[in-house]
This record gives sequence, C-alpha cells and structure tokens, in this order.
Amino acid sequence: MDSANGTHGGAPLHEHFREAARRIAQRCLEEGNAIPAAHSPLPSYDAAKDLIASLRSLLFPGYYGGQGVHPDLMEEYLAEVAERTFALLSNQIARCFRHNCRKLHQVCDSCRSQGERHALALVDKLPRLREWLEEDVKAAFDGDPAAKSYDEVIFSYPGLRAVMVYRVAHELFVQEVPLLPRLMSEIAHADTGIDIHPGATIGRRFFIDHGTGVVVGETTIIGDDVKLYQGVTLGALSFPKDACGALVRGTKRHPTLEDGVTVYAGATILGGATTIGRGSVIGGNVWITNSVPAGTKVIMEPPDLKFKENRVVQQGVKVVDYQI
Repeated sequence: MDSANGTHGGAPLHEHFREAARRIAQRCLEEGNAIPAAHSPLPSYDAAKDLIASLRSLLFPGYYGGQGVHPDLMEEYLAEVAERTFALLSNQIARCFRHNCRKLHQVCDSCRSQGERHALALVDKLPRLREWLEEDVKAAFDGDPAAKSYDEVIFSYPGLRAVMVYRVAHELFVQEVPLLPRLMSEIAHADTGIDIHPGATIGRRFFIDHGTGVVVGETTIIGDDVKLYQGVTLGALSFPKDACGALVRGTKRHPTLEDGVTVYAGATILGGATTIGRGSVIGGNVWITNSVPAGTKVIMEPPDLKFKENRVVQQGVKVVDYQI
C-alpha cells in the first residue's frame, strides 16, 4: 500500500471502498437473501437505551433523575417524564410495526396509531409495575444480608436492573409489540450479564443475587418468592423440528419453578415438562431434566477432593497426600 498517493496495488483506494460497498449492497438487495437491506426505519438501539433510562426515572424517581425535585412538585415532574417517555416509546413501537409491514409487502397507514395505542397501554401499567418492583427491592434486601438499605439495592444490584427492564419488556411482549421487547432485554443483558427473555412469566418478589450468567428462557414460568443465584440456566432440553427440519416454535420448552423455590449458583434446569415443586431448594452445579416434588432439596454428592501438603523433614521435603 502506498499511503503517500492513496493507492493499493496500483488502484486508488476509493475504488476498493466503492467495490466493497457495491458487493455488500448487491448481497443486501438480492431477492430471497436471508438478511435483506432494511428499507424502512428500524427501532434504534440508542433510542431503546434512552427509553430504558426514561422508564427508570419514572419507576424510581429521585434515584435516576429528579433528585432535586421538591415533594410538592413530584407529580408534575413525573407527568413531564411520562410525556417524554410516551413520545419516545410510541415512535419506537411505530417503527417496529412499520418495518414488519414492509417485510410482508403490505402498505399500512396505522403504524403510528398502533405505536401510540401500545405506548399508552404501557404507561397505564406503570403504577402496577412500580408496586411489583417495590416488592422486588424488598425481596433483595430481605434475601441478602450484605444489603445495607433499599437505596443500595436500587442503585447497585444488577439483578434489580435486569428485572426492571424485564417487567417492562414483558408487558410489551404480551401486547405483541415486535422487536422492541427483545431489543430492550438484550440491552439489559449487555449491561448486567443477566439474560431474561421478555416472554418468560415471572411472579412477584423475584430476586436474582449477583446475577452474572443467569439465563431465563422464553417459555419459563416462575412463581412468587423465587430466588436465583449467579450462573443459573433455565433452558430448553431440546429443539423439536417439523417434517421439513425447521424448528417448531410456540411450544413450552423451558421449566416451571413454583412459589418459594431457591436455585443456587451454577445449577442447570432444562425442559418444558420439568417442574420444580413449591419450596424446593436446588443446590449449586446440579443438572436437572426431570420434575422435582414440592419441598425437595437437591444437592450433589461432595466431591472427592485430594490435598497435597509439603512438610519440611530435616533437609528434604516430604509430600503427604490425604483426602477429606
């Protein structure tokens, strides 16, 4: 490459850029290509991050925004935040519906109204979601002796951040808003290391301690007062296929955890027919593919650990092996 005159192999660099661009565009525009070019406005990753921040301000005022607002002005402040949130949310939802319409080669004039209708429906649910999140905060405080206050839980617990996004994204998922719920959950995943599919059904007073590496699949059902530790996987046992070899979608693929279940670090629970009964305790690093009755404790046998201790014997070193 001759950087002095902007050439590579004798050809001007801009010709290389143009050729690369031509080939990429051709792939995108080929009919039947698996990943075509997006001809209509998609939802924005950056806008979805702004939306999460705005929703966090609404659900936890004084913690994320509004620190200096006088209590007498709190209602007015939240109304302004709600209006901004609605505008951002309705625009992103409209983009999701418009993109789907274009993919199906349909002409639709109602995407904007659909965006406004679904955004308003979500805003109406926010007071109830705030109540549930208050219970999630209390569950984290009650379940972790390291927690010094509710403030600490709200500010610093990744499990709560992930659950907050999940609870909002789940409502959008139930409203059958395309794209945006999953985009929001993946932003939370990148932020916290906790992967909760918005299609999962999760009850009240849910606590994820530490959280890194937790995976909760789409058809998972979790009852009330459930506690998960880091590295827990609630996943699918297998992926059934139809006669043509395509994945069968819409089936129950992930487990059910009934009320009061605790699952310790590194446990893996798989399968749509697998149910962990009420009040059961699942120990760390176990692998479960069958249902567990209520009130059961599942633990692994202690490993066969071997220790080698070096002891000084006169001028030499004696190695002593022993087991516990």
